[in-house]
Amino acid sequence: MNTLPFVTDTSVKPEVLSFFDPATNTISYVVRDPDSSACAVIDSVMDIDYAAGRITYTSADAIIDAIKQRGWTVEWLIETHVHADHLSAAPYIQSRLGGKLGIGENITIVQNTFGKVFNEGTEFQRDGSQFDRLFRDGDSYTIGTMVAHVMHTPGHTPACMTHVVGDAAFVGDTLFMPDAGSARADFPGGDARQLYRSMRRIMELPGETRLFMCHDYGPNGRNIQWETSVADEREHNVHVRDGIDEDTFVRMREARDATLAMPRLIIPSLQVNMRGGQLPPTDKDGNVFLKVPVNGL
Repeated sequence: MNTLPFVTDTSVKPEVLSFFDPATNTISYVVRDPDSSACAVIDSVMDIDYAAGRITYTSADAIIDAIKQRGWTVEWLIETHVHADHLSAAPYIQSRLGGKLGIGENITIVQNTFGKVFNEGTEFQRDGSQFDRLFRDGDSYTIGTMVAHVMHTPGHTPACMTHVVGDAAFVGDTLFMPDAGSARADFPGGDARQLYRSMRRIMELPGETRLFMCHDYGPNGRNIQWETSVADEREHNVHVRDGIDEDTFVRMREARDATLAMPRLIIPSLQVNMRGGQLPPTDKDGNVFLKVPVNGL
C-alpha cells in the first residue's frame, strides 16, 4: 500500500552541491532549481571546539562562498530534524544570504523534552517560534520553480522529516547508506518500530529517486559516501532491505542501540538546535554559556 502524501515528479532534477564536515561526519547540501537561481540549504554545520568552548564558521562560510560565486539566491534553510551530533549554522547563513528557516512541526515535542533536561526557564519558547515554517506531513513549498514535498519520517527523533525535491530526497538521519543501514532510535522520543516504518515509507518513492544522507562514517574502512537510490536501498540495505520484517529490525536496532555511547556533541547540539541554531541568551555581562545536565541524558 502506498502511503506517500504526494505524487513525485522525477523528471525534475535539481542540482545538488554536497559539503562534508569531517569533524562531525555530516553532509550539508545546497539544492538548486535548474530553471532559476533559487536554492535551499539543508542541514548546515556550525563549527565548535568543545574543549575550548569556541564557535567558528568555516564550514558555513564554504557554503556561503559557493552560493555567492554562482550567483544563487537562498530561499530556504532546512533542518531535517534537531541534530544531536552537530550544531546548525542556519541563522548565520540566513543573516548573510536570507531565506526562511524550516523544520518539522514536532520540534515542539523536542523543545518540551529538552527544555526540561536543560532546565530552561519560561523565557525559552517551546512553540517552534524560532523557525519561520513548521512543516506537517504532506506539506509542500517551492524552491524557484520546483515543488518540494515533505514527509514525516519519525523514529530517530519525533521531528524527523524527509524532503523530496524532484528526483532527489534528503532523508536526514532516518536512513544511512546501504552498508550502514539505519540511525539509532534510542534518544528521547525515538522509536525503532516507527523508524522501520519511516524507512519503508521512503522506499515507496520511485526506484530512481536519489537519496542524500546526512551522515556517513565509512563502515569497514570504505571511502565516505552520501548518495544512493531507493532501488539500491531496497535491494542492499543491511537493516531494512526488502524481505526484512519489522519485528526482526526492531530486535536488531534495540540491541544495537544498547551498545552505543552518546554522541560527542549531543549536549551543545541540542541546546543550540532546539533554538533554531541560536546560542543561549547572554547573561547580564554579555557572556554565553552552555549547560551540562548531570545524569540528565
